[in-house]
Amino acid sequence: MTHFVEFESARVLVADDDPILREFAMVHLATPTVEVEVAEDGLVALERLNQGGIDIALIDLDMPRMDGFELIERIRWDEQLKHLPIVVVTGREDMVAVDRAFALGATSFVVKPLNWRLLSHQLAYVLRNARAEGQVRGQLEALQKVNDLKDRILRLSRQKITGPLNDILESAQIIETHSALPQISESLNRIAAASMALTRVHADMGEAEKLTPNH
Repeated sequence: MTHFVEFESARVLVADDDPILREFAMVHLATPTVEVEVAEDGLVALERLNQGGIDIALIDLDMPRMDGFELIERIRWDEQLKHLPIVVVTGREDMVAVDRAFALGATSFVVKPLNWRLLSHQLAYVLRNARAEGQVRGQLEALQKVNDLKDRILRLSRQKITGPLNDILESAQIIETHSALPQISESLNRIAAASMALTRVHADMGEAEKLTPNH
């Protein structure tokens, strides 16, 4: 039996002003698939988060220079970090502080003294849920892009047929990049093919009109 809890590959940032806790975090949370980085206060933690690559943060509420409350708030304001899962670690026993942390955007919390094995399980659980939510958000964003492209094609279809063919084909190519939506890409390709055929018909009719003698 291993001494650590195995979970998905991840990079964890631990922000706490207690050097002993930071040392314990690196010992007890690191695994062959989990890297642990530490920060002694909120400013250092925010600077590291802005560099990217952190999958989940363990944040103490009581820190100098920038405390955990402000750090959580700054994270949730940032477009690149706003979905980062945050587990609050605190020695506070009053639920007012915990309620405030949740109101600012904390994902979960633990209370000192820490049970490192239980904490590892909680981090694994929070990270797994955050990644599942991320996949759902990605699918919803892809569907929104598809709907936007469909609206664009409908607008183009009301214009001269010879003009928007390249736009229709471009839209089909964009949607092809979403592997979860092949049927929509196929439909758009059929629309483009039909439009091209209709363009050829119009061109043939134009040539025929030119060759028809006037009476």
